[in-house]
Amino acid sequence: MALGLPSVLVGSWTDEVAETGVTVVLPPAGTLGAIAVRGGAPGTREAAALGPTGAGVECHGVVLCGNSVFGLAAADGVVRWCAEHGRGLDIRDSIVPVVGAAVLYDIAGPDSPRPTAEAGWAACEAASADEPATGRVGVGRGCTIGKVAGRDFSVSGALGTAVERSGNVVVGALVAVNALGDVIDADGTVLAGCTAPPGAERYPYDPVEAIPGFTGRGTAKPESPERGNTTIGCLVTNARLTKPEACRAADLAHTGIARAIEPPHTNFDGDALFLLATGEVDTQPDLVATLGAAAVARAIRSEFVT
Repeated sequence: MALGLPSVLVGSWTDEVAETGVTVVLPPAGTLGAIAVRGGAPGTREAAALGPTGAGVECHGVVLCGNSVFGLAAADGVVRWCAEHGRGLDIRDSIVPVVGAAVLYDIAGPDSPRPTAEAGWAACEAASADEPATGRVGVGRGCTIGKVAGRDFSVSGALGTAVERSGNVVVGALVAVNALGDVIDADGTVLAGCTAPPGAERYPYDPVEAIPGFTGRGTAKPESPERGNTTIGCLVTNARLTKPEACRAADLAHTGIARAIEPPHTNFDGDALFLLATGEVDTQPDLVATLGAAAVARAIRSEFVT
């Protein structure tokens, strides 16, 4: 089942040529939604409504998109799909879906094709309760990691999943790993990351201006590090939570990013996690946060463990 819950659907659309994609999570009716952002350079939709000070409670879908701000167009297709399938708030006889979205930067060049509303619709059409595809699919298609010495020394990132359980409480995580930093194991061993030689300048130990991969010194092509990274994801749980509890659990689940990525949450990452709570099981919010952090860390590492 998708992310440990039979009522949750997950689907992806992948552009193999442009190396980008879209992944959607579609929860059952009545699901509460929340978001927490810890990265310094996020790109989101409905973050204010689903955040701790927002009035939004119910969420009808979450979209994880490639192509930076251009990828947010895919969310329009998810909104339309949800409305046509009766998923949304009933306001004045109209179905109004609340769809959260977060983007990562995987743009290959100025002429790269962009995900469109049709891509979001296609991801919804592909959504099922089956175990979701992972790796270089959907939003994971264009991910890279280990860019602390410049993109020339990066390696491929991925889309990963994991499920944690305690009794009848379930928390699943779907995470797209496009971080500036490396993916590390629980003991600090680098599972995948920067391939620069020992002694090369690396952020944050050296300023961005001193790193050839960012400034154009040496053979590396100049790039702008502040727009090239992020780790985004969606957690789902069967727990019953209030909006403040869900936002706090989503925020604490970012601990999983800090466990599995080094360095995490930099000014050049847009790290953001959604949390969808279906409200079937009573439990303490701290258990959801604990399971969420473990699921996020395991999801990040899942595609890099040999």
